[in-house]
Amino acid sequence: MSLVEQVADVFAPEGPLARQIPAFKARPQQTEMAERIADAITVDAACLVEAGTGTGKTFAYLVPAMLSGGKVVLSTGTKTLQDQLFERDIPTVREALGAPIRVALLKGRSNYVCLHHLERAHSEGRFLQKEDARHITNILRFSKMTKRGDKAECADVPESASVWHMATSTKDNCLGSECAQYEECFVVKARREALEADLVVVNHHLFFADVALKEEGMAELLPNCNTVIFDEAHQLPETAGIFFGQRFSTTQVMDLAQDVRLSALAEARDCLDLPVQSAALDKAAKDFRLTLGNDTVRQPASNMLKHAEFLKGLDALAERLDLMTALLETQAGRSPDLERAWQRAQALGQDLQRWKKGALRQAPVADSDVETPSADYVYWVETLGHGLHLHATPLSVAEPFTKLMASSPRSWVFTSATLAVQGDFGHYKEAMGLHDIAAYCWDSPFDYGTQAMLCCPTDLPDPNSPEYTERLVDKALPLIQAAQGRTFFLCTSLRAMQKVRTQLETRLAFHQPEITVLCQGDAAKNELLRRFRESGNAVLVGSQSFWEGVDVPGDALSLVVIDKLPFAAPDDPVLSARIDALNRQGKNAFMHYQLPHAVINVKQGAGRLIRSERDQGVLVIGDPRLVTKAYGKKVWRSLPPMARTRDIAEAETFLIHTLKDHVA
Repeated sequence: MSLVEQVADVFAPEGPLARQIPAFKARPQQTEMAERIADAITVDAACLVEAGTGTGKTFAYLVPAMLSGGKVVLSTGTKTLQDQLFERDIPTVREALGAPIRVALLKGRSNYVCLHHLERAHSEGRFLQKEDARHITNILRFSKMTKRGDKAECADVPESASVWHMATSTKDNCLGSECAQYEECFVVKARREALEADLVVVNHHLFFADVALKEEGMAELLPNCNTVIFDEAHQLPETAGIFFGQRFSTTQVMDLAQDVRLSALAEARDCLDLPVQSAALDKAAKDFRLTLGNDTVRQPASNMLKHAEFLKGLDALAERLDLMTALLETQAGRSPDLERAWQRAQALGQDLQRWKKGALRQAPVADSDVETPSADYVYWVETLGHGLHLHATPLSVAEPFTKLMASSPRSWVFTSATLAVQGDFGHYKEAMGLHDIAAYCWDSPFDYGTQAMLCCPTDLPDPNSPEYTERLVDKALPLIQAAQGRTFFLCTSLRAMQKVRTQLETRLAFHQPEITVLCQGDAAKNELLRRFRESGNAVLVGSQSFWEGVDVPGDALSLVVIDKLPFAAPDDPVLSARIDALNRQGKNAFMHYQLPHAVINVKQGAGRLIRSERDQGVLVIGDPRLVTKAYGKKVWRSLPPMARTRDIAEAETFLIHTLKDHVA
């Protein structure tokens, strides 16, 4: 029996899935998707698959993957989805199939307790807060009880706790086989399990980090792999761009300085210069960050190189890295930690000089000895919290990704609910270099015409108008009241998010105080979602983090408001460079690049509303360009076939009936 025939049997009305899962319902879209993936696996081909919400795409790729008999690497968008697949979906399918396959979960090394660094942090005992000391003690206790060492399993210490960087390792400070704890290392154990497994669950960041750096284990997994499956594949172009590029950050330098200080205390107390140089290096990194002030910065390198203070800080940091490298060379033989620190200092110094040279080539300044500009990479600068990051991002990931795919014969599956624009995969194919491969699209089986309504309100000003956000809240307020909360208010910027939050808190305190307003940043994402579900009458205001990967089925969510069409800021350095490149090619950058991106993002945001056959609700897109601009048609035609209105009162009536249905 062929793989396609086996797959068809599994999804049959009386098949293994139906027998294993009481609520299972055979869907033609799901079966067809699974069969096409089976086809691709059978002949080592690639395919693109868009499957609307409710199609059951997870089972549709898991079944052929598990029945294929080969090694499968499954990459998904987030660590949360990794855990969901590993703990819920895969065990369910494996039990239904009775398939004796070995499954492994592999995350980046920063997700695992490092016994070496944990022990050093605990013995050093220098913490900024009492809470840090308590957290380290709890992590130490956890490390003696856990089998996997995954920090997500350490219930006593939040994943966001700053102390975790002292209890985990990075590719920079890991000692590898020279570590005394190597045989007990949780990362090493996870990699061994992954190498022995039939199905390995990773995330996109780990996949590309490993491919790019060839240091984390993926370089060992891929050669023996028969199939690669990317779920949430719409995220790949951006993620691949990060890792196929070059990066340098002051955070890396400060981590090095701290590790040198700790190593000096433990292994080189007689070298008095080490703590002195460590402190000087740390100061140089912080001073470099301060050359850009306290504001959030995301600018092309050409803008930064015009500022003398920035160049001065860059050169001062480079000089300090050189001095540290020279000093560490004299001490490297005293311990594996010091030897690794020497290697890191060398690499960081080289990365910094490489970035400077490339940035100057692209945007030469006075007195620089540079040749012609480099057109392959975008050099830019970003501040994140206390760190300053220097990036070199490729204009396109198509070439390096196609080279990766050609490295050896295997099947590649790319799936998401949002890959195409009105059924056209051209934009995605071009971004990833996926020409001449099969592409399939299955619509959601949900009855959107009766389950949902799309409202684009009348009489809203231009989205760039100062009063736009306030006017939109005015329009949305009666709908929020009709829904009795149960609302996601999705914003395209953090500034708009804060405005919406303030407006809603003020209005609802007067009109309907029982409705709670939650906002991104008040707590961890999962905690906010828990509060939202449990409250039953909350409004959750969020930005990009809540546009995708969030699943709130049932009557907890009945209204989704999207403030504007999510066009990326045109002054973003990477976007600006790509627009320029497309214009030079004679293409319309807006229609070719910016609009498809916005469509996919809108589809993701809209997808939060209807998550099951019983869900009902209203989607509000405030942006009047949806109906006033010709390109707006391309956006709303890409959305599910909901009933449509511009009348807030009609949408309010729909919500009132929805609430009655839920109560009934």
